[in-house]
Amino acid sequence: MYGLVNQAIEDLVRTHHGDQAWEAIKRRAGVEIDAFVTMEGYPDEMSYGLVAAASAELGAPAEALLEAFGEHWTLFTAERGYGAMFKMGGSSFKEFMLNLHSLHSKIALGFPRLQPPSFWCTDVTDTSLHLHYQSARQGFTPMLVGLVRGLGRMYQVDVTITPQAAAAGENAVLFVTFTPTPHA
Repeated sequence: MYGLVNQAIEDLVRTHHGDQAWEAIKRRAGVEIDAFVTMEGYPDEMSYGLVAAASAELGAPAEALLEAFGEHWTLFTAERGYGAMFKMGGSSFKEFMLNLHSLHSKIALGFPRLQPPSFWCTDVTDTSLHLHYQSARQGFTPMLVGLVRGLGRMYQVDVTITPQAAAAGENAVLFVTFTPTPHA
């Protein structure tokens, strides 16, 4: 995975648990890197190890951490200069979801070793859709749930996510309903 992913994991931990927690997680994971380089590739096992170490250090299930990471990722990447790419995805939550696969294809142009997942939507209505997800990497469905929640926050819609049975070859199918967030 690219350094940007590990930077986001680091940012999530430091923001919510502090510098000491991050250093303990790195030690437990056997990571001796002081700073991850955004565009440099790192072994997937390093990212998996950081999540496992965070789970052990923080006493939280890895799935919960991945979900929190997915939500954090949306805001983190927007703040790190990728906000314009988000805007290319669409002007509404529904439009963004429909363009999710295309957006990852565009991102892959700037990250030549990227192995992006595939996304497609079915049963699309004005307030719901089924999001299909396929990836060579296993175990990231909780992150996808967090990403969808983060996108909901970004587009100011309330989202409800219900996992569905996935077909052979799919990692996950999520039934997503969305409604505008009432303004206070």
